[in-house]
Amino acid sequence: MVKLIRTETKVHEQSQTPHRLSVARMCRVLGVTRADLYRQPEPRASAVADKEMREAIKTVALEIPVYGYRRVVAEVSRRRARRVNHKRVRRVMREENLVCRRRKRFRVTTDSRHGFQVYPNLARQMKLTHINQLWVADITYVRLPKGFCYLAAILDAFSRRVIGWSLESYLDAELSIAALRMAVARRGVNTALVHHSDRGVQYACTAYTDLLKEHGIGISMSRTGNPYDNAQAERFMRTLKEEEVYLSDYDDVREARHSIGHFLEDVYNHKRLHSALGYLPPAEFEKSLHLTTNA
Repeated sequence: MVKLIRTETKVHEQSQTPHRLSVARMCRVLGVTRADLYRQPEPRASAVADKEMREAIKTVALEIPVYGYRRVVAEVSRRRARRVNHKRVRRVMREENLVCRRRKRFRVTTDSRHGFQVYPNLARQMKLTHINQLWVADITYVRLPKGFCYLAAILDAFSRRVIGWSLESYLDAELSIAALRMAVARRGVNTALVHHSDRGVQYACTAYTDLLKEHGIGISMSRTGNPYDNAQAERFMRTLKEEEVYLSDYDDVREARHSIGHFLEDVYNHKRLHSALGYLPPAEFEKSLHLTTNA
């Protein structure tokens, strides 16, 4: 209505046709002031809400650029108290060119050509009901401008939480042992705990298996030539590469350790949503288990 009046006003001001109403007369007829007549209309509430929702979606997608639309929906609706459906999120992400960023991962080989004892796969038969029942371990490498550095990590298989890790410029037993010592110090050990890994020399060597036995931890290893036996740990390493390593450029081991440590402790454990955990971060999932147990 206001737009129509403004158009009529402009025509009147540009024409001397006597049949047009003057601005003063239109104001009297409509019961408004001249200022009201020229004032821009207020944006509709729906338009404001749509803009705020779009900004919320953009904020999440930019904070964690590797999130697909499903995790953006979970973050916006469940954790930021804004109801939104997946179709709208996909549309906004396409319009704003916020597609999640992916890069091809490296293929990591495991050196299982050694003379150390290997152990049967105990993890295959386990039915997990709580944390500290099964730990899974793996090692990967990170490319630097000059050479490589190596990361050993241990996760709780039930909560997906990183409980121990070590990053160094060398690849030997001390790397994996440091990660194991961190996990034991943080979590403690119960009598039913099993540690699962591949058959790599860093996990099969006497120094590592003796440390597991010292703490009464059961030893489990993947079957020969079966990459699915340690799929959870390998999937974590893929996530680490796609969401941190491939998006960064580290000058040296020290910078890599700082940045990757931040991702593991602050982002992955406390912020990143996991579909297998009901779209909760591992730390929050473990807290919910504690609350349920004590309820």
